Amino acid sequence: MIIYINGTGNWQLSKKYIVRLTEEERTDLETLIHKGKVAAHKRLHAEILLKADISELGGKWLDSQISEAFGISTRTVERVRERLVQEGLESALNRAKPIRVKSRVIDGEKEAHLLALVCGDAPEGRSRWTLRLLGQRRVELGHVESVSHETIRQTLKKNELKPWQNKEGCIPAKTNAEFVCAMEEVLDVYKRSYDQTHPLICMDESSKQHLKETRQPIPAKPGTVEKYDTEYERNGVSNMFMFFEPLAGKRHVRVTDQRTAVDWAHQIRNLVDVRYPRAERITLVMDNLNTHTGASLYKAFELEKARRILDRLEIHYTPKHGSWLNRAEIELSILSRQCLDRRIPDQETLKKEIASWQEKRNATAQPMEWRFTNEDARVKLKKLYPTLKE
Repeated sequence: MIIYINGTGNWQLSKKYIVRLTEEERTDLETLIHKGKVAAHKRLHAEILLKADISELGGKWLDSQISEAFGISTRTVERVRERLVQEGLESALNRAKPIRVKSRVIDGEKEAHLLALVCGDAPEGRSRWTLRLLGQRRVELGHVESVSHETIRQTLKKNELKPWQNKEGCIPAKTNAEFVCAMEEVLDVYKRSYDQTHPLICMDESSKQHLKETRQPIPAKPGTVEKYDTEYERNGVSNMFMFFEPLAGKRHVRVTDQRTAVDWAHQIRNLVDVRYPRAERITLVMDNLNTHTGASLYKAFELEKARRILDRLEIHYTPKHGSWLNRAEIELSILSRQCLDRRIPDQETLKKEIASWQEKRNATAQPMEWRFTNEDARVKLKKLYPTLKE
């Protein structure tokens, strides 16, 4: 700005960027102000320009007057005038674009070093990599002089890597003929249609630890959630046998003290003689545990009875590290999430809660859909299939 003396002898500041609008520009701005749907910042900037205009039709307001009238800083008025003179009317009406500082990107050899570091083991004393830990290690190794955790994040995002996350699951060995054979056998069984005389039953086991409250929980009320104490008393463990008929959508859970070979044998006798006495043959899919064998029947019953029970069973085992093929495992997961995700003090309470859950779920029974077939497996799990050498 330039200082000068006006006619009254007072000191004033001369504006560096003068707003002098044409008649057409004024008309456009006045139309903009009276439009219904206009961004607030555009309407404000149009008002500033009209008031600051020194043409014959202009308001000839000082920046201080505009600032006071619209409740904005004088610096805002100055910026609008400056953009009008330097960049034109359209730029003056819009917000100034923020200057974005482009962060440094790791590429080439440095990126390869980072990815190798992420895919390796976390440093001793740490369970997993973090962004800042990765940055510190790269500096320690001399890969870079300095690097921000944001640069590390952007590089990992570009390569779809999340070293702070992991997932538990069953990992089968690569090129595993034994796994493939058992998997395809089970998937073939799942293609069978419903037959009342030859029911398909999936069986699995799980356990539930009993926990007693040491202090009475505080019930929920408007404005607060239910509260329970961190302290509890252990009160033993119960075992659960899940028998699930996926084509009928029926399930039956038995709670026992143990999960020995004899316990399993008694559950199978109950399945054959009590639950499906009229079935000619029962197809049984289950995990290949050491207790899930015909030998367990011979440990629990006389020879003729064990043989009779075994002759009515067609047993198929899911492959090792392939328990996801057992549909009873899916049903156990639902039971755990819907009913058992809480502290249950004793076995009697557990039996009562499971019985109630089972009754309601069976009342609205629907067949479980299974769409994964051998054809799908040969595409999605191709790496598990052996490759024959010619």
